[in-house]
Amino acid sequence: MLQKTLGIVLRTLKYNDTSLIVDIYTEVFGRASFLVSVPRSRKAAVKSVLFQPLALVELEADLRPNSTIYKIKEAKSFYPFSSLPYDPYKSAIALFLSEFLYRAVREEAENRPLFAYLQHSIIWLDECRAGYANFHLVFLMRLSRFLGLYPNLEDYCQGDYFDLRGACFTALRPQLHSDYIGPEEASRLTLLMRMNYETMHLFAMNRAERTRCLTIMNEYYRLHLPDFPILKSLEILKELFD
Repeated sequence: MLQKTLGIVLRTLKYNDTSLIVDIYTEVFGRASFLVSVPRSRKAAVKSVLFQPLALVELEADLRPNSTIYKIKEAKSFYPFSSLPYDPYKSAIALFLSEFLYRAVREEAENRPLFAYLQHSIIWLDECRAGYANFHLVFLMRLSRFLGLYPNLEDYCQGDYFDLRGACFTALRPQLHSDYIGPEEASRLTLLMRMNYETMHLFAMNRAERTRCLTIMNEYYRLHLPDFPILKSLEILKELFD
């Protein structure tokens, strides 16, 4: 059965000389894997250049019951990027977020609010011209709401720790594990969680502070998502934005 949907490219793997396997988060049926034939002809209905990290595509696919990999009949860009693939900083962010989403978003069902959030965020990054050094931090904080992982930030008192496993503040240092944030860093958490794309440029952070935030967020997701690995692109992103 042929169906049309919008999608966001998460990962592309070469299958053979004329085919790719592409993992895409779709608007209509969640995450899915597709077998894409890539003929060398310029008139081909599907071109491999479409499937770069976080590319926004419109596709028509053959969704046969009980299949795990579907065939794409036709694909085209529904939002051509103006800067994201060409700016080295934005490209590094896109590479990191596509790898992160590939590991974090496993839902094989329609979730239009999540898709809308991802689409809006990607387009915002592509159109932004300056002040986006904290983009990936805001993206990950907001993403936690859609995955049911948003921390409990109520009832904070000065001197509290933040329990990464329990996702909440606590007056006492956790005794059974070491996955927590000390009082000094915990005191900044509610402030950081108020960042959004429009205000994030007002939160001045140096590279060490931004790296620390990113490390904590990655650890938070690792603790709350099964089989969430250490991401290969994490170290590259840590070196950006002095």
